[in-house]
Amino acid sequence: MKKIKIISNILLLSTLLLFTACSHKNTLIQVNKSDLEKTSNTANNNFMNQDKETNKLLKKYFTPWNQNKVSYSLREATWGFSYKNKTIYLENHRKASKEWFDKQIENSNFDKYNSELKKAITIKNTNIRVLPTDSPMFYNPTKPGEGFPFDYNQNSSIKINTPIFISHYSKDKAWAYMQSGTVGGWIHINDIAFVDEEFINEFKTNDYSVAVAEKFPIYDNIFREYVKVATIFPKFQDYYIIAKKDFNNNAIITYIKINPSYVQSLPIKFNTENRIKIAKALLDEPYGWGGLLNNRDCSSFTQDYFAPFGKFLSRNSRAQSKNGTYHDLSKFSNEKKKEYIKKNGVPYSTLVYLRGHIMLYIGIKENEPIVIHNMWSVRLKNIWGEKYRHIVGKASMTTLEPGKDLKDFDKENSILRKIQGIVIL
Repeated sequence: MKKIKIISNILLLSTLLLFTACSHKNTLIQVNKSDLEKTSNTANNNFMNQDKETNKLLKKYFTPWNQNKVSYSLREATWGFSYKNKTIYLENHRKASKEWFDKQIENSNFDKYNSELKKAITIKNTNIRVLPTDSPMFYNPTKPGEGFPFDYNQNSSIKINTPIFISHYSKDKAWAYMQSGTVGGWIHINDIAFVDEEFINEFKTNDYSVAVAEKFPIYDNIFREYVKVATIFPKFQDYYIIAKKDFNNNAIITYIKINPSYVQSLPIKFNTENRIKIAKALLDEPYGWGGLLNNRDCSSFTQDYFAPFGKFLSRNSRAQSKNGTYHDLSKFSNEKKKEYIKKNGVPYSTLVYLRGHIMLYIGIKENEPIVIHNMWSVRLKNIWGEKYRHIVGKASMTTLEPGKDLKDFDKENSILRKIQGIVIL
């Protein structure tokens, strides 16, 4: 009898898995050029003054080189210390001890806050950490959405060629606390070089190009980096500028060649061809919480989508909800939300916001609002009421209810239900 019950359960599980696998075929909208062309043709080509917006973006980009100190208050800079009051697991899935946190806080050396006051530049794509350590910090890694890739010590990531301002070093001298134009936190000392006014004047060519292809290699005799969309390169004649460092950790201008199909003058024109080009470059990229593993999360996806067009967006979803005119949909029914977005959303210049997530509205397909976004998972609930997640883990083109065709679709936890509003940029 026990053997029969085990076999029956295996058959039931197999059937559920088969159904889920078959159903998932229509969960995400199949991305093809004709779909993107159709939606892009409905966009407003003139929704922004690109020259004016590009000047704002470059001003933000170079802000650290115009500072005389890191602008965060000490309380703001040390916000990550609050994790010591939470249950945190480390890379070995063991709880972080009080002693572990005390060590990180001691190494943070905030008695020296704003004491170095140096300008610098990143010489590679690099992580920005909450505490000065490579160790990840997870909530309970046995629960969905609380283990990898949700490393809460990953504040963000920034690209090669990013101007930064240094406050001070960690006690072990392995890290520097810094501020870029978009984010602050701890950066590996090996990933930066210090700049002087001579370097800054040479770097500021007033002729800038931007990467429009994703993760292509660049070389300075040897391999230097896999470049991401939205990376900025000053241009000098037929060469592009990156920095390398000398033996004293000071930045030196380096001129390199880049395949001209991978970069274009900043800003690129906001037209159908380029909207499709950037979308296709970013779609299917693996999800990366806070930019982990040189990938993107939802807000870095939208930020990097608009940067080639010269449009600046803030780094996180909540801040991006304030980057335009906000329309509150939080009290609307699901159907009313859909109708409002279809009627008022402007394709390719409207963000769809829910707490902790943000998406780019691109138009309508088969009478459904369509978005592109980098997403981790779809929340599901089985017939026993047990919640779980179907991992998507990539930048995708979806309806507002991805997973709706799945048998275990959890309507109460759908993206559509959680939408708070839209942002007209």
